[in-house]
Amino acid sequence: MKILLTGGAGLIGTTLGRFLNREKIEIVELDPRSSLEKFQGDILDPKSLSDKIKGCTGIIHLAAVSRVVTAQKDPQLCWKTNVEGTRNVLLEALRSSQKPWVIYASSREVYGQHLAFPVKEEAGLNPLNTYGRSKVCAEMEVLHARSLGLRTSIVRFSNVYGGDNDHEDRVIPAFIAGALRHIPLRLEGPENVFDFTHVEDVARGLVKLVHLFESEKVSSIQPLHFVSGRGTKLQELADLVQVICKSSSATIEIPSRTFDVYSFIGDPDHARSLLDWSADISLEEGLSRMVHTLQKVA
Repeated sequence: MKILLTGGAGLIGTTLGRFLNREKIEIVELDPRSSLEKFQGDILDPKSLSDKIKGCTGIIHLAAVSRVVTAQKDPQLCWKTNVEGTRNVLLEALRSSQKPWVIYASSREVYGQHLAFPVKEEAGLNPLNTYGRSKVCAEMEVLHARSLGLRTSIVRFSNVYGGDNDHEDRVIPAFIAGALRHIPLRLEGPENVFDFTHVEDVARGLVKLVHLFESEKVSSIQPLHFVSGRGTKLQELADLVQVICKSSSATIEIPSRTFDVYSFIGDPDHARSLLDWSADISLEEGLSRMVHTLQKVA
C-alpha cells in the first residue's frame, strides 16, 4: 500500500500522517509548506502530481484553501486551488496505470444553513460563501471522475480542532490563546451552535476508510460525515475553555459575519454503520489536551 497525501503539512494532514505511519502504510506527501524537500509540491503543478502519484494505490486529497475568510478575500485563489487543483488530482489519478482510489476532503460548508438537525449527508447543498461553493464544485469533479471509473469517496468535516499548527484566528485556538492571556474572548454569536470534532478522531476515521478501500470490497462510497453529532453553543465553548484554563477572561459579543453558517450539527450514523466509527474524544478532553500542548509550546 502506498498513498499520496496532499496537504500533508496541514492540521489534519500532520495527524493523519502519524496515524498512517503507525499502520506501516507508506505515504508520499505533497504540500508546498512541507519541511522536507522531497514532499514539497503543488496540486496546481501537474508535474508534481505526476511524479508523486507513481506507484500509489490511493490518494487522500486534503490540500485546499481551507479558511472561509481567506476564500472571501481572495476568491480567485480559492477557486483555482480548490476546484482546478482537485481536477488536476483526479485527472492524474485517471491517467495513472494504478488507477488509485481517491478520498476527497470536503466540508459542512457545502450545506449552507440548515434549520433541522442533525444534518444527514443527503441533505440539500446550498453554500453561503465562496469556500462552500468551491467545495461543492470540487465534489462535482469527484463525481465526474467516478463516472469515468475512478473509485472515490467524499468525506465532510465539521470544525476540526486539536492540533498545535491550527490557524490562530479559528475559534478554538483563539479562545484558548485569549483565555491563557486573560484577555476578552470575542464571541460571534453566543447562541450559535457547532459540531466540533477532534483531529485524532478524524484521522482514525480516515484510516478506517483507507482499509475499506484497500480491501477491495467497495467500489465507491457515498458522501460520509466525520462529525461528533453533538452541538455546542459558542458561549458554552467559551465557558469551558475558561474553566480549563483557569482564566478570568471576560466575553465580548460581536456581530456574526454575513457569509458564515451560524449553526450546524452533523449526523454520524453513516460512518458508524459503514466503518464502526464514532468521535470518541469529548470536547472537554480535546480542549484539555490542546491547552496542555499549547502551554508546552509557549
